[in-house]
Amino acid sequence: MAPTPNKYCLVSLPLNAFDSGDKEEALEALQKTIESSNGEVVPFSIPDFKIGTLDALYQQAENLGKLNSACEGLVSKVGDALRTLNDDDQEKIAQYKLVNDKPTDQYLRTFNWNKVRYRADKPIGELVDNLQKELATIDNDIKAKLNQYNQIKTSYAALQRKQTGNLATKSLTPIVDPSILVQDSEYLETHLIVVPTNVKKEFLQSYESLAPMVVPRSAMQVAQDDEFTLYAVTTFKKHSPEFLQKAREAKWTPRSYKYVEGGKEEEQKELDRVGREEKKVWGEALRLSRTGWSESAMIWAHVLTLRVFVETVLRYGLPLEFISALTATKPKLSEKVKTNLDKKFGHLGGNAFGKDKKGNNVKDDAALSSEMAAAGMAHGEGNEYTAFVWYEFEL
Repeated sequence: MAPTPNKYCLVSLPLNAFDSGDKEEALEALQKTIESSNGEVVPFSIPDFKIGTLDALYQQAENLGKLNSACEGLVSKVGDALRTLNDDDQEKIAQYKLVNDKPTDQYLRTFNWNKVRYRADKPIGELVDNLQKELATIDNDIKAKLNQYNQIKTSYAALQRKQTGNLATKSLTPIVDPSILVQDSEYLETHLIVVPTNVKKEFLQSYESLAPMVVPRSAMQVAQDDEFTLYAVTTFKKHSPEFLQKAREAKWTPRSYKYVEGGKEEEQKELDRVGREEKKVWGEALRLSRTGWSESAMIWAHVLTLRVFVETVLRYGLPLEFISALTATKPKLSEKVKTNLDKKFGHLGGNAFGKDKKGNNVKDDAALSSEMAAAGMAHGEGNEYTAFVWYEFEL
């Protein structure tokens, strides 16, 4: 089965740019221009929104450009979350990338403006405000839940390292028998020292002379793993700080340990508790990310719809007679889609596009600035000038 395309191109063109005034025939002509090998063209339905003043349209175009960037950022963030939560399992991720219970690609191909949620008879400015507020709410909810999950995941990993790490890092509670420790002595105390196994011999030869008043032959091997050996060494308390400092200088690691009755069981209980909490929050984060994908992708589609409409009014004027279409393609082919449209419809750019000797449309960069000003472009974001309404995005 061929992979689902994830690069999309939204375009609107004036109906009078086609030989036929029929929208279906114009759509067929558009597919022929783009070429089916480069992408599939489907109609993209845009309602008749309320058109305000020209100044308001310019402002709305600018606001929509900013909101579009926010949508793109949130969709990317949610996509990253789904990859992390599913260990980059592409099959699972695809199952979760649904919009209104449809695969994202199907939702876009069959897009219809949600007139119940966003009444098309409302002013465009009001619709933009509502979409922005919804997006901000989703962003905040997902950010809070992912932060919670990352914190609990970090805590759980730290507890696991205590159980499964090496002797330099893991908990000593299940390892050390309290009977080997000198306890409740006024003068003596036992230190636990982690020594790299490959220098055990040097340690045993030198520990007694490391500081004054180290109890001779008190070094006792407590445990050993692939890298380290744990020793218990007894010293007089008043010389303990010097002994520990000298041990660190010798690249040996003193470990703090205090016997607590039932400590081993308590550590296991804490590990189990945090493990359960991590699974619970993982599930919550996954559910919220699935919802977040659906909502943010849906909002983005509505923002793009408004962008196309506003840009179409600014470019082509009234009365509104245009076709709007979505091309589903692949990232490597989107440039071909654009090039074919430039060749066919570059004349819509006026002075910004001239003709070469073969009659093909070519850009006249010197005329671009005046054309962009005349067209009232509000693409922003550093997008390249186009002779027609054109937006690319990936989902």
